[in-house]
Amino acid sequence: MAFIALLMGSVAVTPALAQDKNAPAEQSAQDAAAAADAQDAKDDADSANDPTPEEAGAYLAARIASQQFNFEQAANYYRKLMSAGDVSAETAEATLVAEIAIADYDRAVPLAREMLKAQTGSQIAAMTVLAADAKAGDWAAVIKLADDESADPGPLLGGLARAWALVGEGKMSDAAAAFDKIGKEKTLGAFAAYHKALSLALVGDYEGADKILSGEHGAMITATRGGVIAHAEILSQLERDKDALALIEDRFGTNLDPQLEAMHTKLAAGETLPFTVVRNATDGVAEVYFSVAQALIGDAPDPFTLMHTRLANLVQPDMSDATLLSASLLDKMTQYDLAIAAYAAVSPKSPIYHAAEIGRAEAMVRAGRNDAAIEVLENLARIQPKLSGVWIALGDTLRREKRFGEAAKAYDQAIALIGPPKPTDWFVYYSRAIAQERSGEWDKAEKGFREALKLSPDQPSVLNYLGYSYVDRGENLDEAIDMIRKAVKERPDAGFIVDSLGWALYKTGHYQEAAKEMERAVELEPRDPLLNDHLGDVLWAVGRHREARFQWRRALSFGTQDEAAETSEDLDLDRVRLKLSVGLDQVLKDEGKPPLKAAPETGASDANN
Repeated sequence: MAFIALLMGSVAVTPALAQDKNAPAEQSAQDAAAAADAQDAKDDADSANDPTPEEAGAYLAARIASQQFNFEQAANYYRKLMSAGDVSAETAEATLVAEIAIADYDRAVPLAREMLKAQTGSQIAAMTVLAADAKAGDWAAVIKLADDESADPGPLLGGLARAWALVGEGKMSDAAAAFDKIGKEKTLGAFAAYHKALSLALVGDYEGADKILSGEHGAMITATRGGVIAHAEILSQLERDKDALALIEDRFGTNLDPQLEAMHTKLAAGETLPFTVVRNATDGVAEVYFSVAQALIGDAPDPFTLMHTRLANLVQPDMSDATLLSASLLDKMTQYDLAIAAYAAVSPKSPIYHAAEIGRAEAMVRAGRNDAAIEVLENLARIQPKLSGVWIALGDTLRREKRFGEAAKAYDQAIALIGPPKPTDWFVYYSRAIAQERSGEWDKAEKGFREALKLSPDQPSVLNYLGYSYVDRGENLDEAIDMIRKAVKERPDAGFIVDSLGWALYKTGHYQEAAKEMERAVELEPRDPLLNDHLGDVLWAVGRHREARFQWRRALSFGTQDEAAETSEDLDLDRVRLKLSVGLDQVLKDEGKPPLKAAPETGASDANN
């Protein structure tokens, strides 16, 4: 926590930055009473300044929009408040956050400058002005702001930006000393070392840069993708291509994305890689914002992390990594339109364009625009047909849309590109097998499930799906129950897997044990319609007919709710109604199925207990 405090500095968590939407503001009884007394004393003097109903409505709407991360609406309402004369520090800060979140820098920068002049104490304002000055190359202004005690862009961000400003002024000795000063703070050593190494590489001191990246903080720096790319480029400049190749392969293996694959190919051919991570001091400052954002992920409110990624793009508009992270944060905050726009802002020439397009498609799916997502992925597959990840994403999206035959073909393409499979590739084989099974190609599906289990023998999802399929088909029943028991052992709290065991026991006539497992499954997933229906059948089989009808009614109730659409896709609601009317025995008879018959006390089930 001390480390995060150093990154965040004295930032105030306003409603626009708050992570917990429902966290109430707490105040002691004594403080509340004192505040009430003070307010009473001011009521008469302030009555003339009471907000109009329109202003009060805009204020409430703005706060709600901020708390829900609806930045576009928040920006609109806060602008109205400020136009109506509300220039309080809180409103200005919230407005600034919203403007940066939607990347409206033309509004954000002037507002931030006014806030600094008014000395509102806003860290976001200081960060914004610093970014704007760095973009303009006004290094004297960057240094002045970083040294100004009344402005606080954050100790790490301000310190690193100041050091890069010295690089921009050509004062490398002073810059090196500034980086070293930051590095004396133990928790910030790796940040300072990384940026010092980048600055040395920028001016051609590759030996000095390599010494840092191979030193005390090297392992932490090269744990990030950017750190690996920087060090590989530096090693190549030192004519150490074999070391650069070894670094890439050690960190990423041989199944590489387009950027790393291009680097690997050039290194293998003996070509020297140019140093591209930073092209000038301005890029260095952008890298500062991005580095801090990466460190904040998961430990700071998402909107505060977003401020850093958006401001990185203010400094360096073509910084694709920052754009991609902004999109991911917006997606996480369910701001899908903003996320989709951010993903789309990544240039097709960017080495991470494929990742942005996959992210854009996934955001479209979450926004309910599935057809558009498929179109994006199909286009990407035409542009970059040799990327297995693209075909996997397309297969996943087609499978969600129940276009199983097309999904299986997409997974075929992915598997062909993967080459010799690794244990981590089990999920692709599993996904393809599901698509094949749902397409009626059982022989292919069975082989695929078996291949997935060879890669990862204890995967509960595969064990459950294949075991359940065997039970449903009446094949390999002993092995099927063994598989499902193993899956339950791996994931005892997964209601759907416990349901599979209960259903397998029911299908093999072990009704009493099935009832026990099915009751536990419904305890784990009480609102799932299919599980409630299964429990009803099992209870009927053991003679608990009144309870069975109760469960069927629950299944019918949950199965007709919109949110249950996906989980109830295999549930025949008309059949549930018929069971309620005439009972399970009559339904089985009318369907021409064998009547309920309990298995002997000893059998496949008992043998495995």
